[in-house]
Amino acid sequence: MGESFIDKELIFEEDKIYFLDSSGEQKHVMMSWEDSLMKKHADYICQNGGDILELGFGMGIAADYIQANNPASHTIVENHPQVIEKAKAWAVGKTNVTIVEGDWFNKLSELSTYDGIFADTYGDEHLDEFAVSLTTLAKPNALTTWWNNVDSASSFVELENIEYEEISVNPPTNSYFNHTKYYLPKKQF
Repeated sequence: MGESFIDKELIFEEDKIYFLDSSGEQKHVMMSWEDSLMKKHADYICQNGGDILELGFGMGIAADYIQANNPASHTIVENHPQVIEKAKAWAVGKTNVTIVEGDWFNKLSELSTYDGIFADTYGDEHLDEFAVSLTTLAKPNALTTWWNNVDSASSFVELENIEYEEISVNPPTNSYFNHTKYYLPKKQF
């Protein structure tokens, strides 16, 4: 079995997080061009206020936008050791923030139920379990969304009644998303 994402040594630059693959090429984890998308994801899940769950901290872009919406609580689950340290530093002084260390799927029993849920997890081995897990994580009428790298009004997450907001984007060449349209998924429970 190959090296997992959490074993990769990440490189943090002002505008991106990446690691080098075995051939020395950059594999992007997150980039600053996603800023406007992260705001849309955050604003959507925070519409009803309450308790917010964020799976994956990344560069903290969505976390900043979630905090700008003043949620009652903001739980962030992160599994990469280097990103955990960044998330902990970011959370200092934010009394409504809880950082949960580890893989979200393995932490389900420690999580509560939420009014808003956003998943953006790089290299997630359990992403195929996300849809099923939502039934235990979502409060009635909860809003959920996730990073969607499908270039159409469809998604790898198999749920019914998903709405998509089409957003024009122009990302720099990168290793994970090189389309001109982003389809932001919106699902209410």
